[in-house]
Amino acid sequence: MVRKKFPKRDVFIGAAWILIVIIILTFYIWNQIESIRLGYKIGNLEVDLENLKQEVEKLEAEKSSLLTLEKVEKTAKEKLKLQSPKREQIIYEEDKPHL
Repeated sequence: MVRKKFPKRDVFIGAAWILIVIIILTFYIWNQIESIRLGYKIGNLEVDLENLKQEVEKLEAEKSSLLTLEKVEKTAKEKLKLQSPKREQIIYEEDKPHL
């Protein structure tokens, strides 16, 4: 049996094509893996965003309840020991027209 010898040029071209195919497949697989990874990351960020929106709504409701006039007055009197002003402490200013 006689083996056929391939010219060096043909071997080089064949190796080059195989290398090109391997590079293309490697890039394609990397691209697909990266797309999947980014998809998971986006999904996790969307869940985090929804949780943060719910927390903001909860805090807004708490803020509204804490800023009611009755609550502020109660806090001022009980915690800060503030009192309502007496009549002699109130100063009235007359409105003067601006020139």
